[in-house]
Amino acid sequence: MDSESNANQTDSSALRIFLFSFGFKHGVPVDANLLFDIRFLPNPYWQEDLRPKSGLEKEVSTYVVDSDQGREFLQLLVPLLLSVADGMAQTGRELRIGIGCTGGRHRSVAVVEALAERLGTVSQFNIQPFHRDIDKNGG
Repeated sequence: MDSESNANQTDSSALRIFLFSFGFKHGVPVDANLLFDIRFLPNPYWQEDLRPKSGLEKEVSTYVVDSDQGREFLQLLVPLLLSVADGMAQTGRELRIGIGCTGGRHRSVAVVEALAERLGTVSQFNIQPFHRDIDKNGG
């Protein structure tokens, strides 16, 4: 077996981590292994120019993730998630991590995208981000 085939086999067998954003006002997900409430981070909803945008847009992401609180939270969360993921990889199960804010459009989306990028660069895990409530009314 050549090294490319071996790498593909490793990738397909890697632990799948579903990182998903959600809004608490649309209901708490029941199928997550871990949930994080990030309503303590700065809320772009209260900024007129950011309100119509989502956490997928750079201005919103910068407002949330590059804030002092956002940087500190991610700095602490990434090693924790890597530790949990290493343990879950041994079980053969997938890992579902929910990141929630009020409406699921701004903060949680920005944090999920930042986590997906960071975890994807420092791990062998199969990171799959999605945004449950991004198209619903924010808040």
